[in-house]
Amino acid sequence: MKRFLAVFAVFCTLSAAAQKTYFTLDEMPDVVKCLPAPPDTSDVAFKYDVIRYEWGKAMRADPERTAEVRRDAVWDLDTLAAIFSVPFGVEISASGTPQIYKAFMEAVATIQQIRVKPKEHYMRTRPFVVFGEPSIFPEDDEWLAKEGSYPSGHTIRGWGAALVLAEINPAAAERLFARGWRYGDNRVIAGAHWQSDIDASRAAADIAYSFIQTSPAYRKQIARARKEFRKLVR
Repeated sequence: MKRFLAVFAVFCTLSAAAQKTYFTLDEMPDVVKCLPAPPDTSDVAFKYDVIRYEWGKAMRADPERTAEVRRDAVWDLDTLAAIFSVPFGVEISASGTPQIYKAFMEAVATIQQIRVKPKEHYMRTRPFVVFGEPSIFPEDDEWLAKEGSYPSGHTIRGWGAALVLAEINPAAAERLFARGWRYGDNRVIAGAHWQSDIDASRAAADIAYSFIQTSPAYRKQIARARKEFRKLVR
């Protein structure tokens, strides 16, 4: 397990190096110190986790939702940008919307770092492992089982994406947050996360998003992104 955590830390470092961030991992707030621990099996919240796990399994009978769950699971910022372009109302791309794209990529890359410390600290067992059943992605189960379930990195990304894009296009806020909420719920359907993981992840994304507001570089880039957006829609 120590070897896995070391490899995971290196992966996160390399990912951050590949994509510019406004703060480093060590500069970000440590949510282990400000969010509650995941519930244990005697907690009423865990009973709700089990109920939601069963709900997620039932939702897999819907082929349209299952396809969405699979697409949302892709760990790639360009895929995330494509997904959220729909509720945002404008295609987000490096060539078509360079200032919006830069703001989005750098902000989400910064926000997602907040997952690392609590994952390593708690190493919560994922639901598909607890129940001895495959997730919706059995090909990924072996490595997912070795990574902590709490919080959900995907949910932090999705909720963070909605927060950033709603700042650029406030008129789309309702659509963006509806999609961001669904993005997190899709991790429950996948069997990769407990509902309490998802709930904590939205709060973690809020904390990270609030923190990056203190970055002058972020504030300047968001201003450029908003200016670009206004030119596109006028």
